[in-house]
Amino acid sequence: MFGEFRKFIARGNVLDLAVGVIIGAAFGKITTSLTESIIMPLIGAVFGSVDFSNKFIMLGSVPAGYDGALDNYAALKEAGVPMIGYGDLITQMLNFLIIAFALFLLVRGVNRMIDAMEEEKKAAEATADTPSVPTDPHLDTLKEILTELKKRP
Repeated sequence: MFGEFRKFIARGNVLDLAVGVIIGAAFGKITTSLTESIIMPLIGAVFGSVDFSNKFIMLGSVPAGYDGALDNYAALKEAGVPMIGYGDLITQMLNFLIIAFALFLLVRGVNRMIDAMEEEKKAAEATADTPSVPTDPHLDTLKEILTELKKRP
């Protein structure tokens, strides 16, 4: 059983998948940073708030001992206030859309590259199928003589 597992792990597609997951996680962090540091502040500026992640709806009352700001989502959540954090949901949806679009562009580029390689292969096979005319110097000389004879009356 251990030998089968080792064979399974040693397959190229499993290793490729592992590399893909690791790169995907790193790409996800970059995308999250892009969304939270650049895109969401721009959207927040349009809607009148710089920090879009603090958009929420309180469903309950604030505890009596709470002395923090009433617009701080993280602090209110830590205090146990029931809330709907729609700003965070919108941020995560934008992260997903950016990642999905980047993957779409990547897959599209790879597919175009594969199609171009297949077309080159087909073109090479088509030219390989056509028989080539031998280039014998005597044959070229005979063709020239024949052309000259055809020109005479």
